[in-house]
Amino acid sequence: MQCLIFEYVCAQIISKSNMALIGTNIKQLRQQQNLSQEALAEALGITRSKISAYEEGRAEPNIDTLVLLSNHFFVATDVLLKADLRKSKPESIAKVGENRLLLPVYVNQDDEDMIEVVPVKASAGYLNGYADPQYFEHFQKMNLPFVPTGKHRAFPIKGDSMLPLCNGDFVVGKFIESVNHLRNGHTYVLVTKDEGLVYKRVYRSEDNPNALVLHSDNKQYSPYTVQTDAVLEIWEYTCAINLSEHRPEDLNVGSIMNMLRSMKVELESLKQQRH
Repeated sequence: MQCLIFEYVCAQIISKSNMALIGTNIKQLRQQQNLSQEALAEALGITRSKISAYEEGRAEPNIDTLVLLSNHFFVATDVLLKADLRKSKPESIAKVGENRLLLPVYVNQDDEDMIEVVPVKASAGYLNGYADPQYFEHFQKMNLPFVPTGKHRAFPIKGDSMLPLCNGDFVVGKFIESVNHLRNGHTYVLVTKDEGLVYKRVYRSEDNPNALVLHSDNKQYSPYTVQTDAVLEIWEYTCAINLSEHRPEDLNVGSIMNMLRSMKVELESLKQQRH
């Protein structure tokens, strides 16, 4: 019964979607992999004529075929159904776990990448919308010309656990595809299944290779552990935008020392990259 309900819901989604869009996405992904229609059909176990019909909008892939396409290209079904991959840069499709999600890249009239700013009110619902390209369409965008190459996003800071950053400030992060790329002791915005958005200093657990230990720079907060399979997105700190007014007690010696230590680590990393 549950399977029938799932198939019915999926069928409704597909019937309401632009099937021509799915066809262009199939063609786009196939050409990116330098596959002929025959090669893709053989990989999926279907006929070449079906691939041709999908790409030309003469037929609609059923649920089983849609899943096959999703698994083959490592692209979420939502992306196949909703996004126009012809308008996306190759680097905007990022691997997350065993799937790939579309990270929409917006540019200004000078073809410069624009950064989505996640508003405070939307941050609570980020966990539900992060995988939907349409979720970010109405977010405010900004351009920061000094950020390194890669996909960036600005996140609001809540609380005082990462002093001197606090309520009203924003952290701009660069998207990181895998926990294997985490640098011990650096700061990241993580999207986790249980907590949603968190900004912490991250260390690999010495006891468990499948766990991360999250530290706050404000030592009033205790470190805690998250499992790597609970981490949905990783954004490495690029810069901070200070929009808040800090109280004198926020700028204590401990938080300033932590900030200086972090800057030293990141400067050393930059020096090594240059050599």
